[in-house]
Amino acid sequence: MKRLMSGNSAIGEAAVLAGCTCYFGYPITPQNELPEYLAKRLAEVPGGVFIQAESELSAINMVLGASVAGARAMTSSSSPGISLKQEGISFLAAQELPAVIVNMMRGGPGMGNISPAQSDYFQATRGGGHGDYRTIVLAPASVQELADMTARAFDLADTYRTPVMILGDGMLGQMMEPVTFPSKKKERQLAHADYVLSGAAGRPSRRIRSLILDPKEEEEHNWKLFRKYQRIEQLEVRHETFLLDDAVMAVIAYGTAARIARGAIKRLREEGLKIGMIRPISLWPFPVKIIQQTARHIHDFFVFEMSTGQMLEDVKLALEGSGYIHFYGRPGGVVPTPVELSRIISRHYHQSQKRKK
Repeated sequence: MKRLMSGNSAIGEAAVLAGCTCYFGYPITPQNELPEYLAKRLAEVPGGVFIQAESELSAINMVLGASVAGARAMTSSSSPGISLKQEGISFLAAQELPAVIVNMMRGGPGMGNISPAQSDYFQATRGGGHGDYRTIVLAPASVQELADMTARAFDLADTYRTPVMILGDGMLGQMMEPVTFPSKKKERQLAHADYVLSGAAGRPSRRIRSLILDPKEEEEHNWKLFRKYQRIEQLEVRHETFLLDDAVMAVIAYGTAARIARGAIKRLREEGLKIGMIRPISLWPFPVKIIQQTARHIHDFFVFEMSTGQMLEDVKLALEGSGYIHFYGRPGGVVPTPVELSRIISRHYHQSQKRKK
């Protein structure tokens, strides 16, 4: 049965149905509906724990503690709050502990504003904290995808023993859409639970740490993490294409920007312009192969972001100079309409056609 819910609330319900029993967070708009929802919902879950921590730093370290004790744990925040959590996320990655982190992005830098933006792409996809590590980053584009990817995020975190970030924005978190949830709560299956510190009776002692003073041992640990990230890159890339088969220009956009782009492309198709779209769903690992495959028959790519151009760099790296790149961005929480975007794309489309002649 479908339920009409905000994106933030849908994440909360999906997390509970995915087996999340621990949430730790600190208030910040525009994601406050998520902790508000879980404050009530986790009270109904046997063993459920909800704590409004005294700070973002406390919250992320509470997630670490719950994770190492074997719980499915999550936290959420918005851009400045996620910045404060970065040290803890680095610790989670170093200790190979599963966790889910939700970032409902807002305008920035600094305190910025509470309007939706996509200016945390660098922070999310480059790890964000210190050291050689990566986090899996998922970019939903609807309330249904927020719910589905929340469940997926917990599974990925367990499978690879790594933090996973859901990267949304204020618009996705606040909008209300129909959403369908699984009919029953999912039972968690932990394939590798040898990291869990749940008492030492009947087993050898365990030590979970990230302080490795011997340089050679630290180097090997980094290579171990690197090999894990290579497996993730091979197995966990996700993307969607839209009207790409006969296109002569491909728009690349994610999340809310992709919703806007889809509307713009539909308008442009009605005008006879052959434009399609590649929507990255996993921002890390980034869908490099589909972009390279598309570049064999499409030479013009239009990158649209609600930022000054951050994903743009990954598109350039993927193309390796084999395509012509157009860009349009709106930073600071400004959300363009499909009509506005269609005009910009149309201008670049016609310019590219003249260039080819």
